[in-house]
Amino acid sequence: MTTRHLLAASAALGLLTLTACGTQTATSDARPAAPASGEGHTIRATQLSHVTDPHEATGMTLLEGPVLTKSGDLYVVDVTAPPGEPKVISVDVKSGDHKGVYSDKTGAYTSAQISPHDGRVYLTEYQSGDVISIAQDGSDRRTFFSGEVDGSPMNPDDIAFDDDGNLYVSDLHGMKTGEAEGRIVRIDRDGAKTTVLADKLAHPNAVMFDPGQKGLWISELAKDTVSYLLLDADKTAVTTQHEAIHVDGGVAQTDSIAVDAEGNLYQALHGRPAMAVFSKYGERLGTVEVPAKEAKGLQSATNVAITPGGRAAYMTVSGPKGGYVYEFDALAKGIRLSNGG
Repeated sequence: MTTRHLLAASAALGLLTLTACGTQTATSDARPAAPASGEGHTIRATQLSHVTDPHEATGMTLLEGPVLTKSGDLYVVDVTAPPGEPKVISVDVKSGDHKGVYSDKTGAYTSAQISPHDGRVYLTEYQSGDVISIAQDGSDRRTFFSGEVDGSPMNPDDIAFDDDGNLYVSDLHGMKTGEAEGRIVRIDRDGAKTTVLADKLAHPNAVMFDPGQKGLWISELAKDTVSYLLLDADKTAVTTQHEAIHVDGGVAQTDSIAVDAEGNLYQALHGRPAMAVFSKYGERLGTVEVPAKEAKGLQSATNVAITPGGRAAYMTVSGPKGGYVYEFDALAKGIRLSNGG
């Protein structure tokens, strides 16, 4: 998400819409004549909360990174929030009421995730390349990681944690049109050591473990593909990697991914307020849709959090109309790994 001087200009903001959320370099510009198997099975989402309106200073709003806290509140980030306005927002999933939790002068945060190691909220900051953490009440800001990885800076987007608290980050790495320079980076839980697990990726956005934490699901925005990276026992190297799913999204592109306890994938779509749902074997199971009468002015569904131990799912949706949280019933129960990213 960008801004060298706080979303330095609307051109930088345009890139922001991209990442936590897609880019305009779609590989296909038309929906296929015949829908993919399962496309017609609609999982209807309903509006829970109207969280934000486009900001006068930035001309847009973009919600990302939903994650449920132990208290039951849903935290989301507003990627394009200007200085002084809430950048992390808490949404009451019962009432839809919301309030600001954290703000600063410069951050453009693209995801939020809670570490199983220390219980803090970790935020990826696209423009500086940092990963920061805050207490769940928004206090005690700390810089967890800053600097270069293998000699070049990161542009981090999504986060996944293993059970030991090590981070796995999708790195858009500049996100230049026509270039495949993205990476998946592992950061040890103390922030001291980094490992590039995969590189030469076409704008990697999602990074998410399978339920057994044997491998990572990743998506590439510029290819509309989901790949599976099988990891070694230490989770420090990729043993095999293959493209597993091609998402026929037309003008829409692959954004973030969540998994449920059965291993089903919920693939968010940039360019369409919907999510494509696949089995772990690539079968299209259905599509999460907002009601047609509400879809006008909504451009993207960026991410989802599924309640650990339950089926209630919360999807962030944004567009010129504003930033919203929609809820739906997932196909299976959530787990810690399905709680945002």
